[in-house]
Amino acid sequence: MDIAIIIGSTRPGRIGEQVAEWVLEQARSRDDATFELVDLKDYDLDLLNEPTVPGAANREYENPKTRRWSEKIDSFDGFVFVTPEYNHGVPAALKNAFDVLYPEWAHKGIAFVGYGAESGVRAVEHWRTIVANAQMHVTRGQVALSTMDDFEDQKTLTPREYKAKDVRNVLAQLVKLTRATSTLRA
Repeated sequence: MDIAIIIGSTRPGRIGEQVAEWVLEQARSRDDATFELVDLKDYDLDLLNEPTVPGAANREYENPKTRRWSEKIDSFDGFVFVTPEYNHGVPAALKNAFDVLYPEWAHKGIAFVGYGAESGVRAVEHWRTIVANAQMHVTRGQVALSTMDDFEDQKTLTPREYKAKDVRNVLAQLVKLTRATSTLRA
């Protein structure tokens, strides 16, 4: 079982990379799945430039960047979105990366690690409704990191001790959910 931990911000000076590395560190204690960091900025996706909507494209994309992204996402069984909350919502880069594909996401498990001034909870709630449209299956738990309490000077990740347990619990939920949804993709 292969699970991607996707860094959902491409903004210069982002703190999401630290968060994703920390999540990966927690995941390394598991032996029931492999976890890989996927950095959205490495894909330099264009803004919704495919002439055919993803649901009808059947994984046949014209843009080489979209094809590369499609192949990467298709290779995973489940996902952890490490998502900031920007202006009470989801980050545009991750939303675009989600929207340029469709069948690659379907019937896969997903969990969320949110961060922001209000711990990213509003972005995660938005994500829950967005991913449901692509027939994804969301863990009940989530991880919420406050830039006020879990980061030193709002820049360096210093999560409260219980947050590591939160990550491990969410990953356990995700592995079970991803295993269960595999039959839907067969």
